[in-house]
Formats: sequence, structure tokens, C-alpha cells
Amino acid sequence: MPPTDIPSQFDVLVVGAGAAGLYTALCLPQSLRVGLITKETVSLSASDWAQGGIAAAIASEDSPTLHIEDTIRAGAGLCDKAAVEFLAEHAPSCIQSLVDLGVAFDRQGNALALTLEAAHSRNRVLHAADTTGREVTTTLTAQVLRRPNILVIQQALALSLWMTPAGDVSDGLRQRTQGISLFYQGKIQWIQARAVVLATGGGGQVFAQTTNPAVSTGDGVAIAYRAGAILRDLEFIQFHPTALTKPGADRFLISEAVRGEGAHLVDNEGRRFAFDYHPAGELAPRDVVSRAIFSHLQRTAADPATANVWLDMRPIPPDKIRHRFPNIIKVCQHWGIDVFTEPIPVAPAAHYWMGGIVTDLMNRTNISGLYAVGETASTGVHGANRLASNSLLECIVFGAQMANLDLADVELQSEIPMLPLREFQPDEGEWHRQQAHIAALRQKLPRLVWQSAGICRSQSALEAAITTIESWQQEFASLPLSQFLLSLTAREPAHLQLADVERQLRLWAETRNLLDVADLILKSAVFRTESRGGHYRLDYPEPDFDWQAHTLVQKNHWWKYPVLNS
Repeated sequence: MPPTDIPSQFDVLVVGAGAAGLYTALCLPQSLRVGLITKETVSLSASDWAQGGIAAAIASEDSPTLHIEDTIRAGAGLCDKAAVEFLAEHAPSCIQSLVDLGVAFDRQGNALALTLEAAHSRNRVLHAADTTGREVTTTLTAQVLRRPNILVIQQALALSLWMTPAGDVSDGLRQRTQGISLFYQGKIQWIQARAVVLATGGGGQVFAQTTNPAVSTGDGVAIAYRAGAILRDLEFIQFHPTALTKPGADRFLISEAVRGEGAHLVDNEGRRFAFDYHPAGELAPRDVVSRAIFSHLQRTAADPATANVWLDMRPIPPDKIRHRFPNIIKVCQHWGIDVFTEPIPVAPAAHYWMGGIVTDLMNRTNISGLYAVGETASTGVHGANRLASNSLLECIVFGAQMANLDLADVELQSEIPMLPLREFQPDEGEWHRQQAHIAALRQKLPRLVWQSAGICRSQSALEAAITTIESWQQEFASLPLSQFLLSLTAREPAHLQLADVERQLRLWAETRNLLDVADLILKSAVFRTESRGGHYRLDYPEPDFDWQAHTLVQKNHWWKYPVLNS
């Protein structure tokens, strides 16, 4: 890919090019100079993998009120009602804006087709076969590439926020972000902006079993946390019940819509065991179904860690399977599974992070000039357990809010002189040892987090994992590459004379972010001594009314905060 000549200043930098980042970039006023940064290409994100669809109350028998009720019920007492109302009430107009942009949702006659997913009381999920996310992101990408005010910077890595020094703050004691440090084409440079929007998606790669793509390493949350952002509800991870479980295969998500259309979840005896755990069976909320599978395998399997149950699509008419789930058919065929004649082996995997950077309805964080949109953010709409197909919707509804961004009072400083370039060129033998160490950490970390903070958690396992993670963080910080990169000050560019530098620095940055994210999730899970939504403690298996509150963390300080439901 030819290098892009990056200006040193933008009005807005958007970090991340999934649905949230793309739609944010499109909705920002076209008078602003926007830089859209993605560490891969504009076609690879978790949004691109979203199969099920996008929820909106557009049917005559439906209403935003019903959508609000379903969302709050799924959120297990931790949704902020005002945020949920905002999401559901703006959903229909945002769907229309996607249609106007060219998103080709499936139709039934002239009307948009709607399907049912778990915990929804009405058919309200729009879809484009079983590749809805891909349809949305492909359409948005095409629109972004046409916009002359948006510069897409691909295969570039945001490393940190560029913060104003405390002594330069004009609005009291509140620090402000004035850009980012960016690794691009072998160099680290500092890019100034009047506002920074983090839209980097989730952190599923912190778990050994995940439906998320390789890019989902919690970058935005980790970067914001290190800069002093307040984070919320990081212990709440949604484990999707039905990920393809086949030796050698990625944990490909088998959409919830498959169960919504009539597929059965069965055990080795062919029995629909989910009804033993909840009267709604396969269509119970995701956390319930995931725990049902986990518990059933613990009881019945010789090796629960490697065992699976089965998703049987044969109760769905074949023509409907072909029409609704062509991509699932194709992926299963690739792995030797004929969905028309045999069930699919499935098991739970980490899927969606309900927690994130605390934001308000305008996507503002506690750091002036810093915004967050999508899975990176914690808007309050998902509570302890996200309702199916509200994730793409959140990206669009809250991304649309960036049209209201007002930067009239924010001036860029005139060209800030950069400091002298620093070089990093390690001894070859030492460099190979560092590479091996970082690669080993990257392999060990997700396995530890899956074992200790997966579907079922306990104090002893969490605390043991925290001790290990903290020791790994110290080892990581002592590496010569870490010491060099972490010693860079604002405005200090750097050049790294390393073989395979792009891949190696990305490995370093993602491993650093995953270590921080793992530490935050584990400590948040220890802090919440109850079970609720996507957080289940074997030693505290029931919800606790005293814990109908958010978990907040800033700079290694955890506290409880009441839910805003007024």
C-alpha cells in the first residue's frame, strides 16, 4: 500500500473504521478536516463480522416503548433509562438514513423484512441475509471514500493520546487532548487535532475463545484509561452461546437469528436441554443460554473445556435457510458441515463488551476534546447484558450525534515544533529475545483470562490471575523496546530500525493494551461481589440489590455509582 502523506493537523481524528468510526466520520460537519485512522484496512472490523442485524421499532405492531422495555429487561437493572430512550426513539430515523445511503436491507415485498431475536418481544431486527454488518460497513466505506474532507489513513496504529501538560490547561484542572501519537510507515509521529473520537470496537482478543476479529484488542479503552478517562462496567462481557467449535476453525459466530428462525439447541442425545435452565429455552437472553451450555457440559462432558453442544438448523425450511443464512452455509461447508443434514458443533465464546469509556449522549468523556462511539464507549444503553442487535444500532444512533460537534471555541495551536528525531536500533540477538517474549505473552494472556474470567468466575481464580498479569506487566515494561517507547515525550518523533517493523510494533502495542485490559476486567470482576447479566460469580451466584450500581474506574481507583433511571 503506498504511503499517505499525513498532515500534522486535523480538526477531528477518528480512530477506528468499523460502523461507529465510519458513520461518525460521515456525520461530522463536512467543513471539518477529518482523519480516519485504522490499523488494518477500512474493510476489516468487528462490525464487518456482525451477522444478525440491527434493531429498530419500525413495524406497525411495534413501538420505541416496547424496544425500551426489552432493552432495559435484558440489561438486568444497569441500563441508564435516558440513554435507552434516546437509542430506541432515534432508531427509526437512523435506519432511514442508512437506507438513504444505500444499505440494501432484505425486504418482504416493498417493506423492510424484520426477524425475531432472543429477548425481543417483537420482530424488529433488520438484516441483509446473514452479513448485515458487512453490508453496512461496505456501504459506509464507499461513502467515506467519496468525501473530500475525510482522509483515510490505513495500516496506522494510534499509540496514545497527546495530552496538554497540566500547567497549560485553560479550563480549570481539566486536562484536554490535543491529538494522538501515531505509528505509521515505520515512524512514530504526533498528529494534532481539535477533537479525538475513539471508535476502536471491543476487546474480545483478551479471551482465548472469541467471535471477534484479530483487530479487537481493546485499544481505545486502554489508550483512554492511561490518559485518565473514567471507565465503566468492564466486568460485563457477553458470551455468545453459539460459536462454531471445530478443530482448526476460528470461533465463527452462528447468528442468534438462526435460533430466532427456529433452530434447536441440543446435546449429544439430541435433547433440547436449554429448557432445563429457562422457560424460553434457546431464545432466553444470551448470558442465560451461555451458562446453560457451560453448566450442561460441566455435568455431562468428560472434558468440558473442549466439549460442545449442537445447533440443529433442520427445523427451519431449507429455502429459508438458503435465503437467510447463505454465509453460515458457506462457512460450515468449508469446515465439512452440511447444515441441511447435520447439526453444527457450537460452544460459547466472548462476543461483546458492555463496558467501556463513560460517555454522555453527545459522546463526550471526562477528558475535554475526547469522544468515544460504539463498543469502545459505555453509553449506558446495554447495562449488564446487551439486547441482541442493539450494537450496530448504537454505532449509528450515537455516531449521528457527532453532526452536532461544536469546535468554535477550540483553536489549534499554530504549527508546534517537533523535537529531534529519536532512533531505536537494538542488538539483533536482544531484539529476537524481545520478540519471543512478547509473542509468548500474547499467547498466554488470552488463555489465562478465559480460564479465570470466562463464563463463570470466582474470587480465588480472579486474584491468582491478577497476580500473574501484574507480573507480566512489569516484565513487559522492562523490555528495551518498552522503555524506549514509553520514554518518548509529546512532540518527540521516533524511527524504529527493525526488521518487519509494522508487524512487530503492532504486536507490542496490542500486547500492551491487552495486558491493561485484562488487568481492568479481572479487577472489576473481583470488585463486583454478585452475579448479574454477563458477570457470573460462582461464589456470589445471585444478584445483590446493593450492587444495582455501576462499577467505575479511573487511574486504578474503583468505586460504585448509582444507576441513572430517572
